[in-house]
Amino acid sequence: MASSSGATEEDAIVEPGVEPGASAETMLLTVDSFDEFESIKPAIIPDIRSDPPKTASDTDLEKSASLDNSDMDDLSQQFGLNNLDADPLRCKTWLAQKKHIFVLSQAGKPIYSRYSSEDKLVTVMGVMQALVSFVQAGNDMIRSVHAGDTNFVFIARGPLILVTVSKTLESVPQLVLQLSYVYNQILSVLTQSQLTRVYEQRRNFDLRRLLTGSERLIDHLLNFMDREPAFFLGAVKCLPLLPAMRDAITQTIVQTCGKIKNLVFAILLANNQLITLVRMKKFFIHPADLHLILNLVDSSESFKTAESWTPICLPKFDSNGFMHGHVSYLAEDCQACLLLLTVDRDVFFTLSEAKQKIVEKLRRTNCLEAINESMNKASITIAEIGLPEMRHVLYKCNSTAQFWSPGFQPPYTTDEEIQRLLGCYQCLHHRLHSPSRPLKLIFQQLDKETMLAWVTSGFELYVTFEPLVTKTDAINSIGKLIKWIKKEEERLFILNSPTF
Repeated sequence: MASSSGATEEDAIVEPGVEPGASAETMLLTVDSFDEFESIKPAIIPDIRSDPPKTASDTDLEKSASLDNSDMDDLSQQFGLNNLDADPLRCKTWLAQKKHIFVLSQAGKPIYSRYSSEDKLVTVMGVMQALVSFVQAGNDMIRSVHAGDTNFVFIARGPLILVTVSKTLESVPQLVLQLSYVYNQILSVLTQSQLTRVYEQRRNFDLRRLLTGSERLIDHLLNFMDREPAFFLGAVKCLPLLPAMRDAITQTIVQTCGKIKNLVFAILLANNQLITLVRMKKFFIHPADLHLILNLVDSSESFKTAESWTPICLPKFDSNGFMHGHVSYLAEDCQACLLLLTVDRDVFFTLSEAKQKIVEKLRRTNCLEAINESMNKASITIAEIGLPEMRHVLYKCNSTAQFWSPGFQPPYTTDEEIQRLLGCYQCLHHRLHSPSRPLKLIFQQLDKETMLAWVTSGFELYVTFEPLVTKTDAINSIGKLIKWIKKEEERLFILNSPTF
């Protein structure tokens, strides 16, 4: 059973005006639609630079785009795909995958395939290109094709065509969002202007030459999206910390880096969660760009062994220019990662010195110990909060683009059950944000659980209950949950927006 309910039921859930995690200040750009997530931004970096930019040669870009193969897991080995037949279409392992991703040029040149060498899929990608071209010839664009339980979704971005073939329950907008992330991941190592220029000069250019090693970054991103709700929520999760400790960490970064010229963002991450973010005044970071940064850090083991100087394009910030990132982990005994992002390509040693000063002060003030304690502590579960009817929850604060979720508890203890639960959340998310008939409140009783989804101007809430819970008990427990999150909001969320 599913229902869309009016204001009376909504008002019964929580007191008006109580929006945990809300703040008048935010460091993240907030988004209201999938369409906004798909868009990219024109040049901003030249406005920040005080010196004229230097133009990178194609050779430089090939070097910057290349990643060490040892940085990332080899998905081909993971899925046993190294021994595929010459024709993947005859391979049961390949055909059994629930979601394929393909990237090709407008000329039909293969660029990327998730589960097989794209060289073995030249014919398949040729058919995809022909289909897109046929529809474009009629001044139209193919969006999706549906055949039984399989969705074929297409997007054209600049000189590239991206396609997914999915047997999951994800909606077309959600699949389009994932393809947009893949495109942005490609831009993060090339930039929009470089990508366009390459194909203007050579229509049949093999883009894999500039993406050598970066395919595995895309592999990791796709796996990351499959297991992380941050992507479809359009939000980031913060590492729980006492507010005084988080403020001390933030102020240490501000005081150390405040006078460094052209430093745009200082970002501290741990366990794929945000500890703090300090920004240059007037500039904000988009959640989608932060997701690409999280993916870069999580997929690159080499950052743990040495300081790195990494060019990265943030498409939502400036799709046509590189920022330069000093990337390093704080210390061997504190595996939090600090990124100092600048538009100046010649300040590596300045930022390296600043990082050392930050670490020294954080150690003296016991902040490293606090970070470690939070990183090593198991996430609190709903049972520990004291809500027996409830199993799990996703809570997103719209004004700050941050979300919170507890740890998984039985029956969601296996990868299969966790994936199933996240799939249920995605279905609810699609129904709340359906372009044709969006809902505000859904109460749905399923075979294995009862679920409630609720969207307001201030927050989004997705809750999983025991299967036999009544609507009255569900509403009462949500009221208690909101009050608990409100009480803990300073620990669970970042409520200010510090600047240099």
